[in-house]
Amino acid sequence: MTTATTGTGLARAFHDDVVRPVLVAWRPGLRYAAGRLGSGSDVLGLDDETSRDHDWGLRLTLLVDEEDVAAVDARLEAALPAEHAGLPVRFATTWDPVVRHRVEVATPRGFAASRLGLDPTTDLDAAGWLALTGQSVLEVTAGAVFHDGPGELTAIRARLAWYPDDVWLHVLAAEWARIGQELPFVGRTGVRGDDAGSRVLAARLAGSLLRLGLLLERRWPPYPKWLGTAFAGTPSAQTAGPHLDRALAATTWQERDAALGAACDALHERQREVGLPAPDGPATEAFFDRPSRGLRGVPELLRGAAGDAVRGLPAAVEQWVDAVDVLTDARRRVALVRGLAEVAPVPPR
Repeated sequence: MTTATTGTGLARAFHDDVVRPVLVAWRPGLRYAAGRLGSGSDVLGLDDETSRDHDWGLRLTLLVDEEDVAAVDARLEAALPAEHAGLPVRFATTWDPVVRHRVEVATPRGFAASRLGLDPTTDLDAAGWLALTGQSVLEVTAGAVFHDGPGELTAIRARLAWYPDDVWLHVLAAEWARIGQELPFVGRTGVRGDDAGSRVLAARLAGSLLRLGLLLERRWPPYPKWLGTAFAGTPSAQTAGPHLDRALAATTWQERDAALGAACDALHERQREVGLPAPDGPATEAFFDRPSRGLRGVPELLRGAAGDAVRGLPAAVEQWVDAVDVLTDARRRVALVRGLAEVAPVPPR
């Protein structure tokens, strides 16, 4: 697709040629921000021809002061044309069958909170950060911003740039722990002749290693459809990517085990390169007397380096929940993490 026909290109032209003139003519001094934010592959800049079959078109997010939300939405409904660039301005979506304009009008804080489940204009505590998914943050921070007169949206996006350091270490430790819990089973299932089980475990581990690579590069992991695409553009992918490809294509458990171990070692070396705690030597070693790899003390070292603010807290929600209905519901995510944080035992030092 050309730039003009990407979702972001359409949204920019829609704002510049149609929405902005309507607002200026109606209320010249209106304070607002506009961008292509929220859901949709085009927010990540990853839409293509296939993306056009649903929920794609003249979409825009318009953020105004709270007292202006209803009036701006009504004005747009009354003043927007029927079409722009050969596309309908009003259309139904998979989440709303009503045919109406798709300029989402909200406040900056309200829009961000609807995606995150938390107020991003205040300092998030550690449990709050752990209730976020990478995709929820990207729906606020990844899309193009065409105008931000008040600057509030820009400030929110800056606050969500990345985890605080102690939470980052905690999340990295949790991802390594996930890997360590299942890495030896690729060989164990293979020895038992369970090739299907070995393949399933290898794929699960590859997904965790993709997320780990993004976390090491301080990049929010998107939802699974785009996980590999996001990873492919990172320095971690240059060294770990070929090993992951071999693991997923392997026809024997021995090849899978060796390739996954090599990917762990490559990401562990990347962890050292970016200045994070990492044990001397490789990340993996023989798992007792068995012919498969296990993980060394990487999670424990990271946990020890994290501060007291994360002691006893659960992992980030998308590291222990894989139900889409939960991960896409901000309120349920926050309730789960805060509820678990209240009952989680504090481990001894």
